[in-house]
Amino acid sequence: MTSKKKISAKESNQYVSALQVAKRAGVSRSAVSRAFTPGASVSAKKREKILEAAEALGYQVNDLARGLLARKSRLVGLVVTNPELGYRSHLVAALTKALIHRGSVPIVINTGRTEEELTAAQKTLFGYRAEATIILSGSPPSSFVELASRNGQPLIVLGRSETGADDVNIDNEGAGRAAARFFLDNGLRKLAFAATLVRTPTTIEREFGFRDEAEKNGATVIVGNGSNSDYNGGQDAARQLFGGDILPEAVFCTNDLVAFGLIDYVRRHTTLSIPDDLSVIGFDDIPEAAWDAYNLTTFRQDAAIMAQHAVSLLEKREADPDRPPAHERLATSLVLRGSARLPDHRSS
Repeated sequence: MTSKKKISAKESNQYVSALQVAKRAGVSRSAVSRAFTPGASVSAKKREKILEAAEALGYQVNDLARGLLARKSRLVGLVVTNPELGYRSHLVAALTKALIHRGSVPIVINTGRTEEELTAAQKTLFGYRAEATIILSGSPPSSFVELASRNGQPLIVLGRSETGADDVNIDNEGAGRAAARFFLDNGLRKLAFAATLVRTPTTIEREFGFRDEAEKNGATVIVGNGSNSDYNGGQDAARQLFGGDILPEAVFCTNDLVAFGLIDYVRRHTTLSIPDDLSVIGFDDIPEAAWDAYNLTTFRQDAAIMAQHAVSLLEKREADPDRPPAHERLATSLVLRGSARLPDHRSS
């Protein structure tokens, strides 16, 4: 029977080292290293002994140390402001899953909003020598992009465009035009756009497509701007849109969270019925959009597909660092639910 060495409490609070594995297996430290290095020379018998010892001790390869020696950390920074909100939370989840699947180590950098928070986020991202950086829509400021470029990092930008960087975008303008046509086909002419004072590229593109398509077809569009692109922002926008004498018949919201806030405001503070008196369309199709409380008609933005395209661009950039910047634009589809009347529907 093989005797098992008793591990002390002090040793159990420390990471198991390759040297400990070597001693247990009765081999050299370099043999352990070779056993865990793909393609390295080590006999099958010796590798089996090493793997058995590693499993018994709970040994894990120190990938961070290996990355430092190879000057490649395998860390990929995901730079985002308010990663807990709405679609961004689902996109961060999809990106981390896709990156782990390819063998990368995702590190989420929450930029915050103050100067101190931004500085701390920059130091974290570049201090750990990340292999690449993925920047999500709306944030951070251009200083992050410039620093990534100066450090020679592959840079993927989602939901916006930056000079010299690869990017993945949704056809926001096309979606805005489609929302306007949907309302127009239902005979609605008094339209509104629920936006935000934080003017991100996605919001600007959605509003432009919506207003241009509506106004060139004879409809009027008023705009309500919330303080932010969240539930409270939707309440703010609704307060502006439904506080006057002329009430809109239909509202296109810059995202689902804004739509939720607007719908709840309308229910509490007006006598309008959704969708008979007011049609509402959102954007993103986050899971809550399908809840009975909102039953929101909205444009679907698939986080898993966005993440797949981002990782694909990253791999192409690492394989060919000098290739021209790639610009991918993804289509979106309108998911029909109960918050907007269909074109052939007429209220009783």
